[in-house]
Amino acid sequence: MPKEYPVTAAPRMRPPHPGETLREDVLPALGVSVTAAARELGISRQMLHAILAERAPVTAEMAVRLGKWCGNGPHLWLAMQRDHDLAEASARLAATVAAIPTRTEAA
Repeated sequence: MPKEYPVTAAPRMRPPHPGETLREDVLPALGVSVTAAARELGISRQMLHAILAERAPVTAEMAVRLGKWCGNGPHLWLAMQRDHDLAEASARLAATVAAIPTRTEAA
């Protein structure tokens, strides 16, 4: 029988979009402009602006680029996007999900 790992409490804060972290923490700490960052990442300024404005997600490809550029690997960036997306979907679907029964193992 597989182990269960139930989550008993909802997170207290909304997980930030990775673009918020880039915009508020990373770019200022590195003293890098959006134009310079986009050039170094090999992407358009428009794409980076979309991420910074939280209109575009950090994809696996972008996570690889950001992980190399920041020196912290892609997993952090994908995990941040996953956590943000999951929190958004949970909030958006709360009423629908509340109506779905939880099945348990047959006795």
